[in-house]
Amino acid sequence: MNLTVGFDLDMTLIDSRPGIRAAYRALSAETGTYIDADAAVTRLGPPLEEELARWFPEAEIPAVADRYRAIYPEHAIEPTPAMPGAREAVAAVQAMGGRAIVVTAKHEPNARLHLAHLGIEPDAVIGWLWAEAKAGALRENGAQVYVGDHIGDVRGARTAGALSVAVPTGPCPEPELREAGADVVLPDLTALPEWLAQYVAARGAAAEPVVAEA
Repeated sequence: MNLTVGFDLDMTLIDSRPGIRAAYRALSAETGTYIDADAAVTRLGPPLEEELARWFPEAEIPAVADRYRAIYPEHAIEPTPAMPGAREAVAAVQAMGGRAIVVTAKHEPNARLHLAHLGIEPDAVIGWLWAEAKAGALRENGAQVYVGDHIGDVRGARTAGALSVAVPTGPCPEPELREAGADVVLPDLTALPEWLAQYVAARGAAAEPVVAEA
């Protein structure tokens, strides 16, 4: 089979909480506007503008968002680690002859900086897409599977007609991911290579897709 697996970035491949916390604190200091950075990092997933709307007037959000993205590399790249199993999960797709792509709501240049810093090497990175909007990129790349941590990722996968594989490593616990329609919930990305091998074997052996529960 021509395998393509999509991955979300924040809280799926990377633990972006330390970096985003630092970037929000820097933005708060620069603008003089209070931002509860600790609370903000419990809500990761949706676009930046949704969080900024909690702290800034609507008219200021575009300019503040641009400034946040500009200062982000200085504050957020170095302290952000890979999630357990992230490198291995991407490599497992490629070792099977497949393509691993990242489809994220994050500003694409900053997403690329994170991946390069951590030595994670997907075949493509597509940014600025959230929830159902991810479906277009997934379809264009022929993704059969999309892996994410948020119910928005589940919705994006289902809209694209891809299998939704969820990991409860972000703000959404397993019951919420299942209720949103996740086809498979794995404990974290360390379980993905084994699941993927079973998925590929099942697809190769059957005319119809077979979904393995983990």
